[in-house]
Formats: sequence, structure tokens, C-alpha cells
Amino acid sequence: MVMIKINIAEAKAHFSRYIETVERGETVTVCRRNVPVAEIRPVSRPPRGKRRVGIDRGMEIPDSFFEPLPDDLLAAFEGDNDVR
Repeated sequence: MVMIKINIAEAKAHFSRYIETVERGETVTVCRRNVPVAEIRPVSRPPRGKRRVGIDRGMEIPDSFFEPLPDDLLAAFEGDNDVR
């Protein structure tokens, strides 16, 4: 991959052209008097579509996951300090 270096005047004059270059995955280094001061680079795009629950693609959630928690565990979440 060739690194693209441009001076500020070039960036101002042809900004749209360099944005198209960035959209293709390239990084453009902007320089002031040939000294790099900034980079224009592509941003990560969010994944398309709904994400499945969990990390494992084959993961299945058991029905017990949706059952109410035991009273002692609920009490602990609610700050009941008498639970041991």
C-alpha cells in the first residue's frame, strides 16, 4: 500500500478526491511544510444486521435462563445484608 502525503493547500483544493481515496481504505497524511500533522483514515463501520446473543455462534440459551432467580439471590441484589 502506498502512503499518500499531501500538503494542506493540496488537501483544501482537492478534499473530495482524498475523501474518496480514504473511502477505498487508504490513509492520507496531511503535512504542513512537508512535516506530517494529521491523518485522514477510514473509520470502522458498524456491523450490519442484528447481532446474535453471546460470542459463540452456536450458543443456545437454555429455557432455565429466563426463570426467576431464587429469593436469596434476589435479596442479595436488592441489598439485603442478612443473606449469607
